[in-house]
Amino acid sequence: MRLRLLLVTSLLLLALRPAVAAPTGGATGPATLIADQLVINPDTSLTAEGAVEVTYGASHLTAPKLTYDQTKDIVTIDGPIVLTDGTGTVVLAAQAQLSTDLQNGILQSARLVMKDQLQLAAQQMQRVNGRYTQLARVVASACQVCPAHPTPLWEIRARRVVHDELAHQLYYDQAQFRVAGVPVFYVPRLRMPDPGLARTTGVLMPVLKSRSGLGVGVGLPYFIAIGDSRDLTLTPFLSTKGGRTLGFRYREAFATGRLSFTGALSRDDIQPGKTRGYVFGDGRFALANGYVLGFTVEAVSDRGYLLDYGTSDKDRLTSGAYLTRTKRDSYFNLDLYNYNSLRAGDDNRTLPSIVSTLSYDRRFTPGLIGGTVNLHYDVLGLYRRSAVAVDANGDGITDGRDMASASAGVKWQRHDVLANGMVVGGALALDVDFFAVRQDLGYAGFTTRITPSAAIDLRWPWVRGSAPARPGAPAAGAAADVIEPIAQLVWSRPSSTAVPNEDSTVVEFDEGNLFSFNRFPGADVYEGGLRANLGLGWTRYAPSGWSVTALAGRVIRSRDLGQFSTGSGLAGTRSDWLLATQVRSADGLTLTNRALFDDRLNFSKDELRLDFGHPRYGFGADYVWLDADPADARPAATSELGFYANWQISSGWRATTSARYDFLAAAPTAAGFGLQYRSDCAAVDLSLSRRFTSSTTVRPTTQFGLQIQLSGVGTGNDGHAYRRSCTG
Repeated sequence: MRLRLLLVTSLLLLALRPAVAAPTGGATGPATLIADQLVINPDTSLTAEGAVEVTYGASHLTAPKLTYDQTKDIVTIDGPIVLTDGTGTVVLAAQAQLSTDLQNGILQSARLVMKDQLQLAAQQMQRVNGRYTQLARVVASACQVCPAHPTPLWEIRARRVVHDELAHQLYYDQAQFRVAGVPVFYVPRLRMPDPGLARTTGVLMPVLKSRSGLGVGVGLPYFIAIGDSRDLTLTPFLSTKGGRTLGFRYREAFATGRLSFTGALSRDDIQPGKTRGYVFGDGRFALANGYVLGFTVEAVSDRGYLLDYGTSDKDRLTSGAYLTRTKRDSYFNLDLYNYNSLRAGDDNRTLPSIVSTLSYDRRFTPGLIGGTVNLHYDVLGLYRRSAVAVDANGDGITDGRDMASASAGVKWQRHDVLANGMVVGGALALDVDFFAVRQDLGYAGFTTRITPSAAIDLRWPWVRGSAPARPGAPAAGAAADVIEPIAQLVWSRPSSTAVPNEDSTVVEFDEGNLFSFNRFPGADVYEGGLRANLGLGWTRYAPSGWSVTALAGRVIRSRDLGQFSTGSGLAGTRSDWLLATQVRSADGLTLTNRALFDDRLNFSKDELRLDFGHPRYGFGADYVWLDADPADARPAATSELGFYANWQISSGWRATTSARYDFLAAAPTAAGFGLQYRSDCAAVDLSLSRRFTSSTTVRPTTQFGLQIQLSGVGTGNDGHAYRRSCTG
């Protein structure tokens, strides 16, 4: 009789799993029944009563009373009934009557909780044909309901809900969607995936946007699952000013990589009668021997589309492919790109539209002389679509100039520490460059340039106090100071060979290249002559956890070769003073400043940034001042202030804001505000932004956006828990 009862309870538990997917591999081993009392009745029925627990595999059932009628082959359970299993689904019911053929059963006053997200409460739950679960008079929601707040934030009420266990789908009949108890809309039929389904074809939550040039619009994304590794999302978008857009996103994953494409096609009143659009794509694949192959695609129908639709702030598009490998002692990169400028005034026919580069770097330690040897080899090719061999547009660059260059070089450097703590270093370098120029009457066809260089430097760090074990960590005891004067003497043979400057038109002077052989970023121009790079660094660590770092320096030259523009801060025999400072506090405040100024304290560049981070709030600001420098394509000075802030108002509410102001134009350039709400069952993102600047291709634009996600109906979350508490 006990074996018969164990068999019945095993079948019982399986039958009680109406909406629970079978665990992988199925349950194994016998069922276990625990009860305060087990009675064999005269009518051959069995009754287990008092703290009844049935365990079968990963599933577990608790109830006050269980009765098995052998004549009718029916199991009756008196509640409250709680059934759980390893898949994260919980069934609660007041009473159940089930057959032991695993196909049919009825539960009264039942509740189905899926993945701790979606809850379905019904007057009656019925198991049908071993696959479907029917629920009558259902209320579905992912919101936690508390006695003090019995109305959920959102709910779906339906006359009937059918759960297809195998397809992981929920079918609603006569569904009514309510927000805070208020009916919002009604649909006769509604299908949703259950939380156990990772991906399925269907409609996603709509997106509401408003832009001043397009009006108010609504997008309804439709997700199409194309197998386990591919999907396509189509988003029709309609706006009140006649705008019609079809957006798309395609993604595919491979065993060794992935690719994705996004884009849209639009018709609007901004450019009547024209089909506009864009496509962005990228991919990355791992190859044998550590190589990585990748590509990127960026194309747009016209210069104003991305800003008109708020898609991106990009003003230069890049399309191409690359092959690269990075190892501990070597680096290889081969790429080919096509560039397309969206900036007003740029003529893509006279800009280098196709650029190809090949780079190889190798590092090793020679046995005889020690130190480190770096070998490098670079090839660069530039192509312009224009065929004009002179500067017809007056920008200082030949309109149709095409160029190819190859550079090879070797550099040896070594540093040694003397007995008094001084660090003495030296370096030798030799660079050989080949240039081929066509469609430019100002330069010869083929040119060769050889540049030898040498350097010696001396550092003498002075330490007072006990420095921390790592940067940013509090120092033990008193504050620690590190002062380090640095002097470097560099010589490079000036070149008398005239070659076009394509890759070194913009020069930055900062703490990263103060002590450098060459401050030009490319190979077309090499810094020449004899110069001294001088600097003084200071770092202080306080026991309280804050720190200060500062570096001041300048470059002194034997003679001015006229290689640098005045706006770079490097012109003349004496460069501007460079002062870079940073202050960091233990509570998350960081103040950074980088400035270039002459002996009269006239600033050519200044960048100031303030950041503060806290778990509940944060803010930051940055100020930029740049002198006018026509050589750097900056005909007017720049003076801008930016600001951003975020505030976690409560456990669910978060606000963000940002703004940027142009002091020379005495007008704002951009501003934005965002408000996000996160709860255990919903996420709402509200955004408002304004771009004030305009050009010949775009106009000032105001954008409003609203996006809503409901938990438990196939949407994701941000990885944080917002579970509502009913205490207090």
